[in-house]
Amino acid sequence: MKQVLFVCLGNICRSPLAQGVFEKRVREMGLEQEFGADSAGTSGWHEGEPPHGGSRKVAKANGIDISRQRSRPVSTSDNQQFDFLVAMDRSNYNSLTNEFGIDENKVVLMRSFESKQGSESVPDPWGRGEAAFQEVFDILDDCMTGFIHYAGSSIYLGEK
Repeated sequence: MKQVLFVCLGNICRSPLAQGVFEKRVREMGLEQEFGADSAGTSGWHEGEPPHGGSRKVAKANGIDISRQRSRPVSTSDNQQFDFLVAMDRSNYNSLTNEFGIDENKVVLMRSFESKQGSESVPDPWGRGEAAFQEVFDILDDCMTGFIHYAGSSIYLGEK
């Protein structure tokens, strides 16, 4: 089973939403036995808190329940536990590889799997209103199938 960790700054907006979108898509593709997922933040500012209300609301509107998730900070042990660490922006990427010493071969930027290559960053919706959370959801939704194919390339090639 391949393990995936979605990472943003506080682990209350983008990464919990990414985990929810990922888990839903994996279920829809019938690959729930192939993947495990979690999310974390490069800071511990919100440790133990549920996802932001804006993330919960947009997730629920799209048939995803992230209400049971709780924020946690990235740990150096995540390097051993996870096969892929998916950073929401370049700052998160740099923190993972530099501050936490995560193997950079395991770290990818979420938007590198977007169908219409644009920005490197999934924008932080914090303090930007309800529409910003929908924008983040739409970006994550667009990126997720490409990421699943990347992360599960051996699965898709029949090498389970």
